[in-house]
Amino acid sequence: MKETYVIGIDQSTQGTKALLFDREGKLLLRTDRAHAQLIDERGWVEHDPEEIYRNTLAMVRELLEKSGIDRAAVACVGISNQRETALAWNKKTGKPVYNAVVWQCARGEEICRRLEKQGAAGDIKARTGLQLSPYFSAAKLAWIMENVEGVRALAQKGELCCGTVDSWLVYRLTKGKEFRTDYSNASRTQLFNITELAWDEKLCGYFGIPTECLAQLTDSDGIFGETDFEGTFPDPVPIHGVLGDSHGALFGQGCLERGMMKTTYGTGSSIMMNIGEKPIFSDLGIVTSLAWKTGGKTQYVLEGNINYTGAVITWLKDDVGILKSAKESEVLAEKANPADKTYLVPGFSGLGAPYWRSDVSAAFCGMSRTTGRAELVRAGLSSIAYQIADIVRLMKEAAGIGAVELRVDGGPTRNQWLMQFQSDILDSRVQVPREEELSGIGAAYAAGIGAGVYRARELFGRTQRTQFTPKMSSKEREEKYRGWQDAVAMVLREKQPG
Repeated sequence: MKETYVIGIDQSTQGTKALLFDREGKLLLRTDRAHAQLIDERGWVEHDPEEIYRNTLAMVRELLEKSGIDRAAVACVGISNQRETALAWNKKTGKPVYNAVVWQCARGEEICRRLEKQGAAGDIKARTGLQLSPYFSAAKLAWIMENVEGVRALAQKGELCCGTVDSWLVYRLTKGKEFRTDYSNASRTQLFNITELAWDEKLCGYFGIPTECLAQLTDSDGIFGETDFEGTFPDPVPIHGVLGDSHGALFGQGCLERGMMKTTYGTGSSIMMNIGEKPIFSDLGIVTSLAWKTGGKTQYVLEGNINYTGAVITWLKDDVGILKSAKESEVLAEKANPADKTYLVPGFSGLGAPYWRSDVSAAFCGMSRTTGRAELVRAGLSSIAYQIADIVRLMKEAAGIGAVELRVDGGPTRNQWLMQFQSDILDSRVQVPREEELSGIGAAYAAGIGAGVYRARELFGRTQRTQFTPKMSSKEREEKYRGWQDAVAMVLREKQPG
Protein backbone atom coordinates (compact mmCIF):
# COMPACT_ATOMS: atom_id res chain seq x y z
CA MET A 1 0.00 0.00 0.00
CA LYS A 2 1.32 3.41 -0.97
CA GLU A 3 2.24 5.58 2.01
CA THR A 4 0.16 8.68 2.65
CA TYR A 5 1.05 11.55 4.97
CA VAL A 6 -0.75 14.38 6.76
CA ILE A 7 0.93 17.58 8.00
CA GLY A 8 -0.25 19.46 11.07
CA ILE A 9 0.79 23.07 11.70
CA ASP A 10 0.47 24.32 15.28
CA GLN A 11 0.90 28.10 15.32
CA SER A 12 1.01 28.86 19.05
CA THR A 13 1.72 31.90 21.21
CA GLN A 14 5.42 31.08 21.53
CA GLY A 15 6.21 29.64 18.11
CA THR A 16 5.26 27.52 15.12
CA LYS A 17 5.51 23.73 14.85
CA ALA A 18 5.16 21.48 11.84
CA LEU A 19 4.19 17.85 12.51
CA LEU A 20 4.31 14.87 10.13
CA PHE A 21 1.87 11.96 10.50
CA ASP A 22 1.65 8.66 8.64
CA ARG A 23 -1.53 6.99 7.38
CA GLU A 24 -2.05 5.39 10.83
CA GLY A 25 -1.98 8.80 12.52
CA LYS A 26 1.42 8.18 14.12
CA LEU A 27 3.57 11.27 14.70
CA LEU A 28 6.81 10.75 12.78
CA LEU A 29 8.65 14.06 13.06
CA ARG A 30 8.35 17.59 14.43
CA THR A 31 10.11 20.86 13.62
CA ASP A 32 9.58 24.12 15.46
CA ARG A 33 10.75 27.72 15.63
CA ALA A 34 10.01 30.49 18.16
CA HIS A 35 8.96 33.99 17.15
CA ALA A 36 9.56 37.32 18.88
CA GLN A 37 7.32 38.42 21.76
CA LEU A 38 6.90 42.17 21.25
CA ILE A 39 6.05 43.59 24.68
CA ASP A 40 6.17 47.28 25.56
CA GLU A 41 6.33 49.16 28.86
CA ARG A 42 2.51 49.09 29.14
CA GLY A 43 2.49 45.29 28.97
CA TRP A 44 0.90 45.32 25.51
CA VAL A 45 1.78 42.15 23.59
CA GLU A 46 2.18 41.84 19.81
CA HIS A 47 3.51 39.43 17.20
CA ASP A 48 4.84 40.16 13.72
CA PRO A 49 2.41 38.44 11.29
CA GLU A 50 5.04 38.31 8.56
CA GLU A 51 7.47 36.50 10.87
CA ILE A 52 4.77 33.97 11.73
CA TYR A 53 4.10 33.35 8.03
CA ARG A 54 7.82 33.00 7.22
CA ASN A 55 8.28 30.56 10.08
CA THR A 56 5.32 28.50 8.90
CA LEU A 57 6.87 28.11 5.46
CA ALA A 58 10.31 27.39 6.91
CA MET A 59 9.10 24.71 9.35
CA VAL A 60 7.16 22.83 6.69
CA ARG A 61 10.19 22.92 4.37
CA GLU A 62 12.49 21.72 7.17
CA LEU A 63 10.02 18.95 8.06
CA LEU A 64 10.02 17.67 4.48
CA GLU A 65 13.79 17.92 4.12
CA LYS A 66 14.50 16.08 7.37
CA SER A 67 11.94 13.35 6.71
CA GLY A 68 12.95 12.77 3.10
CA ILE A 69 9.41 11.66 2.22
CA ASP A 70 7.88 11.82 -1.23
CA ARG A 71 6.29 15.28 -1.18
CA ALA A 72 3.61 14.14 -3.59
CA ALA A 73 2.42 11.68 -0.90
CA VAL A 74 1.18 14.46 1.42
CA ALA A 75 -2.61 14.25 1.26
CA CYS A 76 -3.57 17.36 3.23
CA VAL A 77 -2.65 19.93 5.86
CA GLY A 78 -4.39 20.93 9.08
CA ILE A 79 -3.78 24.15 11.06
CA SER A 80 -4.24 24.89 14.75
CA ASN A 81 -3.62 28.41 16.01
CA GLN A 82 -3.36 30.65 19.04
CA ARG A 83 -6.92 31.77 19.67
CA GLU A 84 -8.26 35.32 20.11
CA THR A 85 -5.05 36.88 18.74
CA ALA A 86 -6.30 39.37 16.13
CA LEU A 87 -4.87 41.18 13.12
CA ALA A 88 -5.95 43.16 10.09
CA TRP A 89 -4.44 43.39 6.62
CA ASN A 90 -4.91 45.07 3.29
CA LYS A 91 -7.03 42.82 1.07
CA LYS A 92 -5.28 43.98 -2.12
CA THR A 93 -1.64 43.88 -1.01
CA GLY A 94 -1.90 41.16 1.66
CA LYS A 95 0.21 43.33 3.98
CA PRO A 96 -0.70 43.72 7.67
CA VAL A 97 -1.83 47.21 8.65
CA TYR A 98 -0.48 46.58 12.17
CA ASN A 99 1.10 43.80 14.21
CA ALA A 100 -1.06 40.96 15.54
CA VAL A 101 -2.52 41.90 18.92
CA VAL A 102 -2.00 38.84 21.12
CA TRP A 103 -4.72 37.24 23.25
CA GLN A 104 -2.80 38.19 26.42
CA CYS A 105 -3.00 41.90 25.54
CA ALA A 106 -5.65 43.96 27.38
CA ARG A 107 -5.37 47.16 25.31
CA GLY A 108 -9.07 46.92 24.44
CA GLU A 109 -10.07 47.37 28.08
CA GLU A 110 -11.34 50.92 27.61
CA ILE A 111 -13.45 49.82 24.63
CA CYS A 112 -15.03 47.10 26.77
CA ARG A 113 -15.59 49.56 29.62
CA ARG A 114 -17.35 51.89 27.19
CA LEU A 115 -19.67 49.10 26.00
CA GLU A 116 -20.40 48.09 29.56
CA LYS A 117 -21.47 51.65 30.38
CA GLN A 118 -23.79 51.49 27.37
CA GLY A 119 -25.42 48.38 28.88
CA ALA A 120 -24.26 46.07 26.07
CA ALA A 121 -22.48 43.43 28.18
CA GLY A 122 -25.55 41.26 28.80
CA ASP A 123 -26.57 41.22 25.15
CA ILE A 124 -23.01 40.39 24.08
CA LYS A 125 -22.89 37.40 26.43
CA ALA A 126 -26.34 36.20 25.33
CA ARG A 127 -25.24 36.21 21.69
CA THR A 128 -21.66 34.92 22.08
CA GLY A 129 -21.64 32.84 25.28
CA LEU A 130 -18.65 34.97 26.36
CA GLN A 131 -18.43 37.68 28.96
CA LEU A 132 -17.42 41.08 27.62
CA SER A 133 -13.62 41.20 27.82
CA PRO A 134 -10.56 42.60 26.03
CA TYR A 135 -9.32 38.98 26.06
CA PHE A 136 -11.35 38.23 22.94
CA SER A 137 -10.64 39.37 19.38
CA ALA A 138 -13.41 41.96 18.93
CA ALA A 139 -11.98 44.59 21.29
CA LYS A 140 -8.51 44.11 19.78
CA LEU A 141 -9.82 44.64 16.24
CA ALA A 142 -11.82 47.64 17.43
CA TRP A 143 -8.63 49.11 18.91
CA ILE A 144 -6.84 48.69 15.56
CA MET A 145 -9.81 50.27 13.77
CA GLU A 146 -9.83 53.26 16.15
CA ASN A 147 -6.09 53.84 16.56
CA VAL A 148 -4.24 52.88 13.37
CA GLU A 149 -4.29 55.58 10.71
CA GLY A 150 -6.04 54.71 7.46
CA VAL A 151 -7.58 51.43 8.67
CA ARG A 152 -11.16 52.64 8.92
CA ALA A 153 -10.90 54.14 5.42
CA LEU A 154 -9.72 50.77 4.07
CA ALA A 155 -12.66 49.09 5.77
CA GLN A 156 -15.12 51.56 4.28
CA LYS A 157 -13.73 50.82 0.79
CA GLY A 158 -14.09 47.07 1.38
CA GLU A 159 -10.33 46.59 1.24
CA LEU A 160 -9.66 45.36 4.79
CA CYS A 161 -9.47 41.82 6.17
CA CYS A 162 -9.98 41.41 9.93
CA GLY A 163 -9.28 38.00 11.37
CA THR A 164 -7.50 35.56 13.60
CA VAL A 165 -4.14 33.91 12.89
CA ASP A 166 -5.70 30.94 11.10
CA SER A 167 -7.42 33.19 8.55
CA TRP A 168 -4.16 35.13 8.04
CA LEU A 169 -2.23 31.93 7.30
CA VAL A 170 -4.95 30.61 4.99
CA TYR A 171 -5.00 33.92 3.11
CA ARG A 172 -1.24 34.03 2.63
CA LEU A 173 -0.79 30.32 1.90
CA THR A 174 -3.47 30.48 -0.82
CA LYS A 175 -1.95 33.70 -2.26
CA GLY A 176 -5.01 35.73 -1.35
CA LYS A 177 -7.50 33.42 -3.04
CA GLU A 178 -9.18 32.33 0.20
CA PHE A 179 -10.18 34.33 3.28
CA ARG A 180 -11.69 31.75 5.63
CA THR A 181 -11.93 30.81 9.29
CA ASP A 182 -13.48 27.85 11.05
CA TYR A 183 -16.33 27.86 13.55
CA SER A 184 -14.15 27.21 16.61
CA ASN A 185 -12.04 30.31 16.00
CA ALA A 186 -15.07 32.40 15.06
CA SER A 187 -16.74 31.53 18.35
CA ARG A 188 -13.85 33.13 20.27
CA THR A 189 -13.92 36.49 18.48
CA GLN A 190 -16.99 37.91 20.31
CA LEU A 191 -18.41 38.82 16.89
CA PHE A 192 -20.08 35.46 16.22
CA ASN A 193 -23.59 34.41 17.27
CA ILE A 194 -23.19 30.87 18.60
CA THR A 195 -26.87 29.95 18.30
CA GLU A 196 -27.39 31.35 14.80
CA LEU A 197 -23.91 30.17 13.69
CA ALA A 198 -23.19 33.40 11.84
CA TRP A 199 -21.40 36.71 12.16
CA ASP A 200 -23.73 38.99 14.08
CA GLU A 201 -24.52 42.45 12.68
CA LYS A 202 -25.39 43.83 16.12
CA LEU A 203 -22.17 42.54 17.69
CA CYS A 204 -20.15 43.99 14.84
CA GLY A 205 -21.97 47.27 15.35
CA TYR A 206 -21.02 47.37 19.02
CA PHE A 207 -17.33 47.10 18.12
CA GLY A 208 -17.44 49.15 14.90
CA ILE A 209 -16.26 46.31 12.64
CA PRO A 210 -18.06 45.85 9.29
CA THR A 211 -19.13 42.24 8.70
CA GLU A 212 -17.70 42.59 5.17
CA CYS A 213 -14.22 42.62 6.75
CA LEU A 214 -14.68 39.16 8.30
CA ALA A 215 -13.69 35.77 6.92
CA GLN A 216 -15.96 33.24 5.25
CA LEU A 217 -17.08 30.60 7.76
CA THR A 218 -15.97 27.07 6.91
CA ASP A 219 -16.48 23.71 8.65
CA SER A 220 -13.51 22.79 10.85
CA ASP A 221 -12.80 19.76 8.65
CA GLY A 222 -13.69 21.58 5.41
CA ILE A 223 -11.50 22.69 2.53
CA PHE A 224 -9.90 26.08 3.19
CA GLY A 225 -8.07 26.24 -0.11
CA GLU A 226 -4.93 24.80 -1.67
CA THR A 227 -1.29 25.73 -1.22
CA ASP A 228 2.12 24.68 -2.50
CA PHE A 229 3.85 26.54 0.38
CA GLU A 230 5.47 28.85 -2.16
CA GLY A 231 6.97 26.13 -4.32
CA THR A 232 7.72 23.60 -1.57
CA PHE A 233 5.32 21.02 -3.04
CA PRO A 234 5.25 19.92 -6.68
CA ASP A 235 1.47 20.40 -6.73
CA PRO A 236 -0.86 22.26 -4.36
CA VAL A 237 -2.17 20.33 -1.34
CA PRO A 238 -5.52 21.07 0.33
CA ILE A 239 -5.74 22.79 3.71
CA HIS A 240 -8.46 20.46 4.95
CA GLY A 241 -8.87 21.42 8.60
CA VAL A 242 -8.54 24.37 10.96
CA LEU A 243 -9.10 24.50 14.73
CA GLY A 244 -8.27 26.92 17.52
CA ASP A 245 -5.49 25.38 19.62
CA SER A 246 -7.59 24.43 22.66
CA HIS A 247 -10.28 22.99 20.39
CA GLY A 248 -7.55 21.11 18.54
CA ALA A 249 -6.38 19.60 21.83
CA LEU A 250 -9.97 18.56 22.66
CA PHE A 251 -10.28 16.90 19.25
CA GLY A 252 -6.80 15.35 19.49
CA GLN A 253 -7.77 13.83 22.84
CA GLY A 254 -10.72 12.14 21.14
CA CYS A 255 -13.30 14.05 23.23
CA LEU A 256 -15.93 13.73 20.52
CA GLU A 257 -18.97 12.93 22.67
CA ARG A 258 -21.00 14.81 25.27
CA GLY A 259 -19.46 14.81 28.75
CA MET A 260 -15.89 14.16 27.60
CA MET A 261 -13.34 16.61 29.01
CA LYS A 262 -9.77 17.74 28.51
CA THR A 263 -7.40 20.07 30.33
CA THR A 264 -4.30 21.60 28.79
CA TYR A 265 -1.62 22.41 31.37
CA GLY A 266 0.45 25.24 29.98
CA THR A 267 1.39 28.65 31.36
CA GLY A 268 -2.29 28.72 32.33
CA SER A 269 -4.93 26.12 31.65
CA SER A 270 -7.90 25.67 29.37
CA ILE A 271 -10.51 23.22 30.65
CA MET A 272 -13.12 22.13 28.12
CA MET A 273 -16.17 19.87 28.31
CA ASN A 274 -17.96 18.68 25.18
CA ILE A 275 -21.65 19.41 25.85
CA GLY A 276 -23.05 18.07 22.59
CA GLU A 277 -25.15 19.68 19.89
CA LYS A 278 -27.00 22.26 22.02
CA PRO A 279 -25.36 25.15 23.89
CA ILE A 280 -25.66 25.45 27.67
CA PHE A 281 -25.44 28.98 29.07
CA SER A 282 -24.21 29.29 32.63
CA ASP A 283 -23.84 32.07 35.20
CA LEU A 284 -21.30 30.02 37.18
CA GLY A 285 -18.20 31.80 35.84
CA ILE A 286 -17.58 29.53 32.85
CA VAL A 287 -18.20 30.36 29.19
CA THR A 288 -19.84 28.66 26.23
CA SER A 289 -18.16 28.24 22.84
CA LEU A 290 -18.31 26.00 19.82
CA ALA A 291 -16.15 22.91 19.94
CA TRP A 292 -16.14 22.65 16.15
CA LYS A 293 -18.32 21.96 13.16
CA THR A 294 -17.25 18.70 11.54
CA GLY A 295 -19.09 16.32 9.27
CA GLY A 296 -21.72 19.05 8.97
CA LYS A 297 -22.51 18.69 12.71
CA THR A 298 -21.95 21.40 15.33
CA GLN A 299 -20.84 20.61 18.87
CA TYR A 300 -20.50 23.01 21.78
CA VAL A 301 -18.23 23.25 24.82
CA LEU A 302 -18.16 24.74 28.27
CA GLU A 303 -14.76 26.30 28.93
CA GLY A 304 -12.89 27.76 31.87
CA ASN A 305 -9.54 29.53 31.58
CA ILE A 306 -7.07 29.74 34.47
CA ASN A 307 -4.24 32.29 34.51
CA TYR A 308 -1.57 30.44 36.51
CA THR A 309 -1.04 26.67 36.45
CA GLY A 310 2.26 25.58 34.87
CA ALA A 311 3.52 29.11 35.49
CA VAL A 312 3.37 28.37 39.23
CA ILE A 313 6.18 25.85 38.79
CA THR A 314 8.15 28.38 36.74
CA TRP A 315 7.65 30.97 39.50
CA LEU A 316 8.89 28.59 42.19
CA LYS A 317 11.94 27.77 40.06
CA ASP A 318 12.95 31.06 38.45
CA ASP A 319 11.65 33.72 40.83
CA VAL A 320 11.57 32.15 44.29
CA GLY A 321 14.55 29.88 43.63
CA ILE A 322 13.41 26.89 45.69
CA LEU A 323 13.45 24.53 42.70
CA LYS A 324 16.44 23.63 40.56
CA SER A 325 14.20 22.11 37.89
CA ALA A 326 10.52 21.45 37.24
CA LYS A 327 11.17 17.73 37.78
CA GLU A 328 12.37 18.39 41.32
CA SER A 329 8.88 19.60 42.28
CA GLU A 330 7.63 16.00 42.07
CA VAL A 331 10.36 14.74 44.43
CA LEU A 332 9.75 17.51 46.99
CA ALA A 333 5.96 17.13 46.92
CA GLU A 334 6.35 13.47 47.81
CA LYS A 335 8.62 14.39 50.77
CA ALA A 336 6.32 17.10 52.20
CA ASN A 337 4.73 16.60 55.63
CA PRO A 338 1.25 15.10 55.06
CA ALA A 339 -0.09 17.04 58.07
CA ASP A 340 0.93 20.46 56.70
CA LYS A 341 -2.07 22.62 55.68
CA THR A 342 -0.38 25.27 53.53
CA TYR A 343 -2.27 26.50 50.46
CA LEU A 344 -1.07 28.76 47.64
CA VAL A 345 -3.70 30.91 45.94
CA PRO A 346 -1.82 31.92 42.75
CA GLY A 347 -3.49 35.25 42.03
CA PHE A 348 -0.34 36.76 40.51
CA SER A 349 -2.40 38.49 37.81
CA GLY A 350 -5.75 38.07 39.53
CA LEU A 351 -7.89 34.94 39.43
CA GLY A 352 -9.51 33.71 36.22
CA ALA A 353 -12.50 31.39 35.97
CA PRO A 354 -14.70 30.97 37.88
CA TYR A 355 -13.82 33.96 40.08
CA TRP A 356 -12.93 36.59 37.44
CA ARG A 357 -11.23 38.88 39.93
CA SER A 358 -8.36 40.88 38.43
CA ASP A 359 -7.90 42.89 41.64
CA VAL A 360 -6.62 40.14 43.97
CA SER A 361 -3.04 39.15 44.75
CA ALA A 362 -1.34 35.81 45.37
CA ALA A 363 -0.96 34.46 48.91
CA PHE A 364 0.28 31.49 50.90
CA CYS A 365 -2.28 30.58 53.57
CA GLY A 366 -2.20 28.24 56.57
CA MET A 367 1.55 28.05 57.10
CA SER A 368 2.95 26.82 60.42
CA ARG A 369 6.40 27.05 62.00
CA THR A 370 7.30 23.69 60.47
CA THR A 371 6.28 24.67 56.91
CA GLY A 372 9.39 24.40 54.77
CA ARG A 373 10.59 24.18 51.19
CA ALA A 374 8.88 20.87 50.39
CA GLU A 375 5.56 22.03 51.81
CA LEU A 376 5.65 25.28 49.82
CA VAL A 377 6.38 23.38 46.61
CA ARG A 378 3.58 20.92 47.30
CA ALA A 379 1.19 23.83 47.94
CA GLY A 380 2.19 25.27 44.56
CA LEU A 381 1.55 22.00 42.72
CA SER A 382 -1.70 21.44 44.61
CA SER A 383 -2.96 24.89 43.59
CA ILE A 384 -2.91 23.73 39.97
CA ALA A 385 -5.15 20.76 40.74
CA TYR A 386 -7.50 22.74 42.99
CA GLN A 387 -8.10 25.43 40.36
CA ILE A 388 -8.91 22.79 37.76
CA ALA A 389 -11.20 21.04 40.24
CA ASP A 390 -13.11 24.32 40.70
CA ILE A 391 -13.89 24.41 36.99
CA VAL A 392 -14.66 20.70 36.59
CA ARG A 393 -17.16 20.78 39.46
CA LEU A 394 -18.99 23.76 37.96
CA MET A 395 -19.08 22.19 34.49
CA LYS A 396 -20.57 18.99 35.88
CA GLU A 397 -23.22 21.07 37.64
CA ALA A 398 -24.00 23.22 34.58
CA ALA A 399 -24.22 20.24 32.22
CA GLY A 400 -26.01 17.93 34.66
CA ILE A 401 -23.28 15.31 34.27
CA GLY A 402 -22.16 13.04 37.11
CA ALA A 403 -18.92 11.11 36.71
CA VAL A 404 -16.30 12.39 34.27
CA GLU A 405 -12.90 11.31 33.00
CA LEU A 406 -10.30 14.04 32.50
CA ARG A 407 -7.93 13.76 29.54
CA VAL A 408 -4.90 15.96 30.01
CA ASP A 409 -1.94 17.32 28.06
CA GLY A 410 0.95 19.74 28.49
CA GLY A 411 4.35 19.72 30.17
CA PRO A 412 3.17 19.47 33.82
CA THR A 413 1.37 16.20 33.03
CA ARG A 414 4.78 14.52 33.25
CA ASN A 415 4.64 15.17 37.01
CA GLN A 416 3.19 11.95 38.37
CA TRP A 417 2.57 13.37 41.85
CA LEU A 418 0.47 16.17 40.33
CA MET A 419 -1.50 13.78 38.11
CA GLN A 420 -2.28 11.47 41.04
CA PHE A 421 -3.34 14.42 43.20
CA GLN A 422 -5.51 15.73 40.35
CA SER A 423 -7.24 12.35 40.16
CA ASP A 424 -7.66 12.26 43.94
CA ILE A 425 -9.09 15.75 44.34
CA LEU A 426 -11.50 15.24 41.40
CA ASP A 427 -12.42 11.68 42.39
CA SER A 428 -12.08 10.93 38.67
CA ARG A 429 -9.82 9.04 36.30
CA VAL A 430 -7.07 11.16 34.71
CA GLN A 431 -5.70 10.01 31.35
CA VAL A 432 -2.32 11.19 30.00
CA PRO A 433 -1.62 10.38 26.32
CA ARG A 434 1.85 9.38 25.20
CA GLU A 435 2.03 12.18 22.64
CA GLU A 436 2.16 15.79 23.85
CA GLU A 437 1.44 17.81 20.68
CA LEU A 438 -2.33 17.61 21.08
CA SER A 439 -3.28 20.89 19.37
CA GLY A 440 -1.37 20.04 16.20
CA ILE A 441 -2.52 16.42 16.40
CA GLY A 442 -6.15 17.55 16.58
CA ALA A 443 -5.84 19.79 13.53
CA ALA A 444 -4.05 17.08 11.53
CA TYR A 445 -6.58 14.44 12.55
CA ALA A 446 -9.52 16.70 11.64
CA ALA A 447 -7.91 17.35 8.25
CA GLY A 448 -7.11 13.66 7.70
CA ILE A 449 -10.64 12.57 8.61
CA GLY A 450 -12.12 15.28 6.39
CA ALA A 451 -9.90 14.19 3.50
CA GLY A 452 -10.76 10.51 3.96
CA VAL A 453 -7.24 9.49 5.04
CA TYR A 454 -8.35 8.48 8.55
CA ARG A 455 -11.38 6.88 10.16
CA ALA A 456 -12.08 8.42 13.55
CA ARG A 457 -12.90 5.22 15.45
CA GLU A 458 -9.73 3.46 14.32
CA LEU A 459 -7.60 6.57 14.72
CA PHE A 460 -8.52 7.37 18.33
CA GLY A 461 -8.58 3.69 19.26
CA ARG A 462 -4.80 3.59 18.79
CA THR A 463 -4.06 6.32 21.35
CA GLN A 464 -1.86 5.07 24.20
CA ARG A 465 -2.51 6.60 27.64
CA THR A 466 -1.25 6.41 31.21
CA GLN A 467 -4.15 6.23 33.67
CA PHE A 468 -4.37 7.64 37.20
CA THR A 469 -7.26 6.58 39.46
CA PRO A 470 -8.40 8.06 42.80
CA LYS A 471 -6.74 6.69 45.95
CA MET A 472 -7.74 9.36 48.50
CA SER A 473 -10.58 8.78 50.96
CA SER A 474 -13.69 10.91 50.56
CA LYS A 475 -13.15 12.41 54.04
CA GLU A 476 -9.60 13.54 53.22
CA ARG A 477 -10.72 14.85 49.82
CA GLU A 478 -13.47 16.96 51.33
CA GLU A 479 -11.19 18.34 54.07
CA LYS A 480 -8.49 19.34 51.59
CA TYR A 481 -10.91 20.93 49.15
CA ARG A 482 -12.70 22.82 51.94
CA GLY A 483 -9.31 24.17 53.03
CA TRP A 484 -8.69 25.40 49.47
CA GLN A 485 -12.07 27.12 49.34
CA ASP A 486 -11.35 28.82 52.67
CA ALA A 487 -7.96 30.04 51.39
CA VAL A 488 -9.53 31.50 48.22
CA ALA A 489 -12.30 33.13 50.27
CA MET A 490 -9.70 34.75 52.51
CA VAL A 491 -7.86 36.23 49.49
CA LEU A 492 -11.11 37.50 47.99
CA ARG A 493 -12.25 39.05 51.28
CA GLU A 494 -9.06 41.08 51.54
CA LYS A 495 -10.12 43.11 48.51
CA GLN A 496 -13.73 43.67 49.51
CA PRO A 497 -14.61 47.35 50.06
CA GLY A 498 -14.78 48.53 53.67
